[in-house]
Amino acid sequence: MSKDFELNAKAREDQGKGASRRLRRLAGEIPAIVYGAGKKPKPISLSHKELSKAIENEAFFAHIITLHIDGKKEQVVIKDLQRHPAKPFLLHADFLRVRAKEAIHVNVPIHFLNEDNCKGVKQGHGSIIKNLTELEVSCLPKDLPEYVEVDLVDLDVGETLHISDIPLPEGVTSVALSHGEESDHSLVTVVPPRVETEDKDEEVADSAAEESEETSGDADSGDEGKEDGEEDNKD
Repeated sequence: MSKDFELNAKAREDQGKGASRRLRRLAGEIPAIVYGAGKKPKPISLSHKELSKAIENEAFFAHIITLHIDGKKEQVVIKDLQRHPAKPFLLHADFLRVRAKEAIHVNVPIHFLNEDNCKGVKQGHGSIIKNLTELEVSCLPKDLPEYVEVDLVDLDVGETLHISDIPLPEGVTSVALSHGEESDHSLVTVVPPRVETEDKDEEVADSAAEESEETSGDADSGDEGKEDGEEDNKD
């Protein structure tokens, strides 16, 4: 781990929506909860400014965090973070206690390598489509990776990498794969250049236009013949 994360917090007695709103508005703090490890959930509050700064680092979300709660330490990982839908405000945080010998489930970021040198992009002029940007893993706290790397250098046009194609660090497993092969979701795909699709669309459009013209021509010929026949009958 490249960085240690520590946050100051304090036990929270007042609960409910009204108490939470006062906490955010008057104290510049946000409500949170600490749970797990066979202990009772503990409502806490912590500085909005301090937490906002911490989450600027991507590693915060896949890292063991030390909470200092009224002088006592709790080792936790963040499990949920609620944000305001329209404003840059944090509303609530959930922290899960960790035990050294107990596996935890954490979502870790996926870092895609060699996107510019990807075979399907550099040689095939394709585009990279990312289906997942994070992966849920299971591991002991000491083995928790900050991120998982996926090398795209050999990925060609039309090819896809799945979760099972990722080499995970020792002691780390995919939660999805533990549910069976049907959960081996695709991570990234290189799709063909758009130009080919556009050309095919144009060909289809041209073909349709030609058929329409031919149909119109046949109809016009029929109408002309009908008109000539009508004129002969009149004569």
